[in-house]
Amino acid sequence: MTAKMDELNLILLRMIFESFGIEEYYKEKELDENITGYLRSMKYRLPKENEDPLGFDIHVDKSIITILCQDSVQGLEVLSKEGKWIKINIPKGALVVFAGNALQAWTNGRIEAVKHRVVMSGDKERLSSGFFSVPKDGVSVEIPPQLVDEEHPLRYRTFVYSDYLAKYLNSTRLDALETFAGI
Repeated sequence: MTAKMDELNLILLRMIFESFGIEEYYKEKELDENITGYLRSMKYRLPKENEDPLGFDIHVDKSIITILCQDSVQGLEVLSKEGKWIKINIPKGALVVFAGNALQAWTNGRIEAVKHRVVMSGDKERLSSGFFSVPKDGVSVEIPPQLVDEEHPLRYRTFVYSDYLAKYLNSTRLDALETFAGI
């Protein structure tokens, strides 16, 4: 299954780079060979009486792209640009695709990482699995020059993704990317 998810992630990433007209950058950096993925399964237990229903606090994925699937128990919420929480009702069998910090950096902020959380309610535990695409160890995230102009000044310095991940993997800091690589 992970091989198929790797393939899906690479297809999505190629499509994104092509939509910005930077497919040559994608090929030049050999991203097909320099991106990998990992699968993580999560179980969110029901809160006890008088306990906070937050199953997973607000965070931004550190990945390039996250593909999420879940059981029938809802709970995923995303933060709108206006600062309002929006409950996402995911139909059975559907996948959710999130942009992560690495994609935000690679697109010079033109695609923003999704701030999200899990809030538990009801009487069942929530099960989900996420497939996270990430640059391989030692790969640099460098903003393609075509994505820097007067309207979009350079937002991030070039950085080694594994260095960023080592520092912020377990952090829920929403400003981790800006703190680590922001200009």
